[in-house]
Amino acid sequence: MVISLGLMIAFFYTNIKQKKFLTRRILGIATAVVYILGFLLANSALKPTGIAVTSNMYMLLGIVLAAATLPFTAMMDKERYKAFSIINILIFIIISAFILVPLWKVIVDSLDASAGYGMKLWPAKFDLEGYRTVLTYPTIVKPFLVSVLTTVAGTALGLILSTLGAYVLVQFDMPGRNFFANILLFTLIFQAGMIPVYLNLQNLGVLNTLWAVILPMSINVYNLVLMRNFFEGIPSSLIESAQIDGCSPMGIFVRIVLPLSKAALASIGLMFAVAFWNDYTTFKLYVMDTNLYNFQMKLRAMIFSSDLPNNNSISENTLQNAAIMVAIIPFMIIYPFCQKYFVKGVNVGAVKE
Repeated sequence: MVISLGLMIAFFYTNIKQKKFLTRRILGIATAVVYILGFLLANSALKPTGIAVTSNMYMLLGIVLAAATLPFTAMMDKERYKAFSIINILIFIIISAFILVPLWKVIVDSLDASAGYGMKLWPAKFDLEGYRTVLTYPTIVKPFLVSVLTTVAGTALGLILSTLGAYVLVQFDMPGRNFFANILLFTLIFQAGMIPVYLNLQNLGVLNTLWAVILPMSINVYNLVLMRNFFEGIPSSLIESAQIDGCSPMGIFVRIVLPLSKAALASIGLMFAVAFWNDYTTFKLYVMDTNLYNFQMKLRAMIFSSDLPNNNSISENTLQNAAIMVAIIPFMIIYPFCQKYFVKGVNVGAVKE
């Protein structure tokens, strides 16, 4: 408490004394006000009844604001920001804080053996027993493997369908190209709905199987359009040179188009993987066999139905938050390695030259 308060005072003083930099003064005042509000709530009889989380959350929000504003300090020293830039920065800092505070609470509670329902800045009793209990829980292994299987298979099938569909739509001499493109774009606005999809899967005979999850989610028109835009950015001279050398259309696709589309494949593949890994609704609607439930379905049962392993050394809340972190960690590890491809893959093709 004393250390964090000292850091806040130092940050406030450093920014408020910069009289010629209006933005730094605003950030310093906003940060200090948020933190002081939390400090007063934590040490006052005016703290709202039943909202014990409020004080610590305000204090954590103040610290997050301070940390988030540090990268902008150097830029603010060079030039005076306009009002739009100031508001834009503040809005994104607040949005980031609202995202980071709940995530930090889950992380802290998953490492705290005595975690309750209040907000803590750090674990009161650090213990990794929650993770060990969740990872060694026998009934969680199969749902985890089902999630891995559907994620890998669905991502592979989704990339195959998206790349092949996008490659067809960039064949400008294909009859009916615009018609098929408009039909696909129409589905972005108007979709069939839940009941037609259910009846369609039932007629195909894939209901209550993993194909009922993989097939509907593998056909994503938005990802197909992104891939088409990327393919249109490939120089036509490369395609023409390959055609003169006698390369077939599929040969051009495999040997030229795909190798040049690694960024798009990585970004769209990440979108597919996240969608399949986090999928809950599709399993709930189209899969009735509990043996085929994925990790998210099991996670819901653990949190809402108290289907938790027995461990008297840690609290139930610790186990629940540890299970949530186990579901989040895989893509927290994967995303940083794919981030550069993700940004490049989405942006390339957005501007035509």
